[in-house]
Amino acid sequence: MTIKCIARLRSRRVVQDQLEGSDQAAVGGGCCWANLPQELLREVLLRIEDSESSWPQRKNVVACAGVCSSWRLIIKEIVKVPEVSGKLTFPISVKQPGPKNCLLQCFIKRNRSTQTYYLYLGLTNALTDDGKFLLAARKCRRPTCTDYIISLQAEDMSKGSSTYVGKLRSNFLGTKFTVFDGQPPHAGAKMTKSRSSRLANLKQVSPRVPLGNYPMAHISYELNMLGSRGPRKMQCIMDTIPASSIGPGGVAPTQAEFSFRNVDLFPSFPIFQSKSAIMENFLSGPLSGQKDGALVLINKAPRWHEQLQCWCLNFHGRVTVASVKNFQLVASPENEPTGPGHEKIILQFGKVGKDLFTMDYGYPISAFQAFTICLSSFDTKIACE
Repeated sequence: MTIKCIARLRSRRVVQDQLEGSDQAAVGGGCCWANLPQELLREVLLRIEDSESSWPQRKNVVACAGVCSSWRLIIKEIVKVPEVSGKLTFPISVKQPGPKNCLLQCFIKRNRSTQTYYLYLGLTNALTDDGKFLLAARKCRRPTCTDYIISLQAEDMSKGSSTYVGKLRSNFLGTKFTVFDGQPPHAGAKMTKSRSSRLANLKQVSPRVPLGNYPMAHISYELNMLGSRGPRKMQCIMDTIPASSIGPGGVAPTQAEFSFRNVDLFPSFPIFQSKSAIMENFLSGPLSGQKDGALVLINKAPRWHEQLQCWCLNFHGRVTVASVKNFQLVASPENEPTGPGHEKIILQFGKVGKDLFTMDYGYPISAFQAFTICLSSFDTKIACE
């Protein structure tokens, strides 16, 4: 198709100033592709969206959004959020809730020598495909805590980078973790002031929204006081997701765009408006209970297998190696004590190789949130094992 050829040629134009230049040309009538009849253009782009349903072919949809402003406006209307489409298209997709009816299959590669972790979207049902890169994280040890800096680029995982997405911070024992978003996850979110956030602000391109650290989730692991061997017990309080989101007609907050322009190369999706309550900042607060109606996730209790003499969970073939890191998260009965929602798996993580792990997630959490929860499982837990 000619349009696809055009899209492939234009796919190289991903630098922000080039996009802005094409916008100006389109407005001034200098872009010939902007003058196509809107009805014809919409029909063509709809066909491309329908036909390019998976990566790497889906890069043609991204390329179409980079042709000119009129093309991007139509793509913005056509491409739906992952919650509806089950597809990850633009970078902002990693901040939006996963699909409601299935789990998106991803995997994490660990590099022990560099203390880095890479998240990929699985392209096939196999556990060994190349995948589509989504996020990267770098482990930074500090005297009293450990930070995992998360970025949209594998080559640049610094806190002051324009590709900085957020971070995960643990306490000294590795039993409590706080997930920070690099931009406000909802209206009214409070930023935690720190030296790193000030450094990030120095390199911020757009002054529209302050770049910093916004607490969005808390993860805790139960202390093992007796030293007995057994599965870990974990709890995740998703501060920015209301417990009502998993109920009938529930809605999870959805970020529409990145707050810094040099990452948001293409327009994002329409936002699903949410009336979720504003969650307060409680970096050092307790993690043992539900807070302000926030969604609480707990790990599904494994069953003891007498013949195998081990704890077992049904990962439906997605996990092949026994590990204390393996887990499945479901909604706590506190959220929905009488409904079946707490039995539905929202996130599962497990080992399939020496440094290869699967990560499958779905609504109402995003790939970014799922990635941070899985990173907490990698961290050494002095008092839990």
